[in-house]
Amino acid sequence: MSNQTVKALNEVTETMIDSYKGYEKCLEISQDSYGLRQNFQARAQERGQLINELQGEVRQLGGEPVVEGSITGKLHRSFTKFSSFFQDDEKAAVSAIDDGEEYLAEKIENCLESNNFSASTQSVLQRAHASAKAGERFADMIEGRM
Repeated sequence: MSNQTVKALNEVTETMIDSYKGYEKCLEISQDSYGLRQNFQARAQERGQLINELQGEVRQLGGEPVVEGSITGKLHRSFTKFSSFFQDDEKAAVSAIDDGEEYLAEKIENCLESNNFSASTQSVLQRAHASAKAGERFADMIEGRM
């Protein structure tokens, strides 16, 4: 079971790294409208903490944690950068966050449903899921204001 758990945690961690990098990218292009920079920074920090916790769980199980995001995440950030040439950068960033947070939340939900984790692993994944859902609500709220 620990190999399956390590694999599942690493898949979630990889997507969390993508999310973290996405928030960093949003920090770069944000012009501080709607107080976005502060929110992006706080969410990036939260993701960094969750990544560290997930990596710690993998280490406790004797596995090697991933330290880079996925190819899909890199493509998503590149597409966001490209699409921002044709629309307001902040709108493109918030739209990308909304899509990414929805993807992350679904990935974690599927992971939780299809695996039987220890209490500590379950707890970290539930916090990661709550963070993704909060990010999704944040993006929806900002999109409504734009």
